[in-house]
Amino acid sequence: MSLVASESDRRNVWPWLAIAITLVIVTFQLHYQGRLWLCSCGRFLPWVGDAWSSDTSQHLLDPYSFTHVLHGFVFCWLIGWFAPRLWWAWQLWLAVAAESVWEVIENSDFVIQRYREAGALGYFGDTIVNSLGDIAMCGFGFVLARYLGFGRSLALFVAVEVVLLFWIRDSLLLNVVMLIYPVEWIKQWQAGF
Repeated sequence: MSLVASESDRRNVWPWLAIAITLVIVTFQLHYQGRLWLCSCGRFLPWVGDAWSSDTSQHLLDPYSFTHVLHGFVFCWLIGWFAPRLWWAWQLWLAVAAESVWEVIENSDFVIQRYREAGALGYFGDTIVNSLGDIAMCGFGFVLARYLGFGRSLALFVAVEVVLLFWIRDSLLLNVVMLIYPVEWIKQWQAGF
């Protein structure tokens, strides 16, 4: 067993290094935007189960983490379609990079205000730890979709969307609709009226 890395081993480390660098860059960018590292409540929770709690988006994972798994599914499908010959680890890096860009955009003042207009009145953005959790969930979703294949991951996508609609009155697709064009009756349904 040789302790010296072969050329292919060194080549294989590049996508993982790129993922690590991407996470460092997004962390610094979110900090620059004024995002808190952790919840201002002074606690760290690995999971918050109440989607309408003020702790949502402030701790590592919450019900919306499942929508980020679905981001990973979508990125897996799109990248697999547009760059099928690209090594899977580089495809994963592209998914992580795209999710990182979304986390920066999602935590901009403009998008935070759009979420508030859509009914998330108490929303004031994610903490850095929550954004990193969202990126990790996207990466998990990418790997899961790659493992399951298109048909089974599509079935799981639909199942997660339906469960989220009943559980938190929201989902990835509904979130996109409400962000682009808030619909009053959906806002009222989400609020429980």
